[in-house]
Amino acid sequence: MISFTLRRALTTTATAGALLLAATACSDDAPAGQAPATSSASSSGPASAQTSGPASPTGSDRNAPMNIRVTLDGEPVDATLNDSPAARDLASLLPLTLDLEDFHGTERIADPPRKLTTDNAPEPQAPKTGDLAYYAPWGNLALFYKDGPSASDDLLILGHIDADTDQLSGAERITIEAAS
Repeated sequence: MISFTLRRALTTTATAGALLLAATACSDDAPAGQAPATSSASSSGPASAQTSGPASPTGSDRNAPMNIRVTLDGEPVDATLNDSPAARDLASLLPLTLDLEDFHGTERIADPPRKLTTDNAPEPQAPKTGDLAYYAPWGNLALFYKDGPSASDDLLILGHIDADTDQLSGAERITIEAAS
């Protein structure tokens, strides 16, 4: 078994309420008044399970994108989330700032503050360079800087980040915010 420590950090600002409202506006299924997570503790394991979630998707896999603002190590990059239930669940947690670690020379990983829903998951797809994905068994986010292995039921593609391979592979911190 591979042993590693996943670190997470969240940044809460005075604009968190406005950004949460913008994220909620992207999803008709997000509960009104839901507060963002505020934990900044390190974790060596996955967050507690989240099994309920939004209704079935209106689109699938990489369709019906939601615009988001992403920075990698402080540099803005173009990015979108798809309209899957897991992506909408991630949007409900925004804004997020997470520390990234390398995994298998293919992806950068981070631990969100809680597990995302896997209800009504789209058909599995092999991840491509720039894909932002969620690995359900461990509850972590993965940012692929190389094409991943074959499709897996455990890996849900959440969206895509348009950045070059060097920027993706060397990223140490990702900040994801709702687009205004």
